[in-house]
Amino acid sequence: MLPEEVTKLIGQAGDITMMEAERGAIKKFAKAIDDPSPLYWDDEYARNSKYGSIIAPPGFFGWPTRWTGNMPAITKISEDLVFTLAKAGYSRLLDGGIEYDFFAPVRAGDVLAALPRIISITERETKTGSMVFSIVETTYTNQHGDLVAKARQTFITR
Repeated sequence: MLPEEVTKLIGQAGDITMMEAERGAIKKFAKAIDDPSPLYWDDEYARNSKYGSIIAPPGFFGWPTRWTGNMPAITKISEDLVFTLAKAGYSRLLDGGIEYDFFAPVRAGDVLAALPRIISITERETKTGSMVFSIVETTYTNQHGDLVAKARQTFITR
């Protein structure tokens, strides 16, 4: 059974991080992942597409408008989760992956609000002992209030 200091984290939200999807960053990201789609780098092609401008490849939400010193995907709520689990005896951490749901394209110039929230923490017994699966869901909303994506990051601790 998980201690109360762990279970009370369920439902807690972190701070909003503002992300800017700048045209040059989109082009660099598309090049880095070797995605040849002209929607990501060809201004004229993208302007004549149904999107009307350059869009970001799925999974690229831009860069924080204010740098906090951490990597963009590392948030205080995730750090609090990992610290609290370690304090409760679950100090070995494994990245369990990330799942995305996409609802609208991210366009060049969009400013997104990224809001992380701990949506579940469950303990499972295995042959080798207890494991804890924690999910942090981050919603990305653009400057028009449109939900563009949800990301669910799984942390596995034991």
